[in-house]
Amino acid sequence: MLVAPLSCTSLNKWAAGIADTLAIGLVSEGVHLGVPVVAMPYFNQAQAAQPAVPRSARTLRDQGVTLLLGPDGYEPHPPRQGDATGFPWAAAVAALPVI
Repeated sequence: MLVAPLSCTSLNKWAAGIADTLAIGLVSEGVHLGVPVVAMPYFNQAQAAQPAVPRSARTLRDQGVTLLLGPDGYEPHPPRQGDATGFPWAAAVAALPVI
C-alpha cells in the first residue's frame, strides 16, 4: 500500500493513532494486518521542524512502515516553494515491495 503524498498533519495523526478519516484508518489497520506500507511525505521545512515530526516518523517506522523521509526519501522543501508537479512518484512506487 502506498501513502503519498503524505501531509505533515496526516503523518502526525497516523502515528498518534488518530484514524478519523478512511485513508488513515485503512493504512493504520493495514500495517497491523501485515500489509506492506510505504509512505512518502510532502511538506515544507518549517512543518518538518515541528518536534512531533521525528517522533511520528520513529513511531511509524517502529510499526514496520517504510517511511521515505530524509536523505533516502523525500527531503522537505523550503516554505512557499513546493511544487507538487515535482513529487517523486517514481521513487515512491519503486519502494513498494514486489509481491
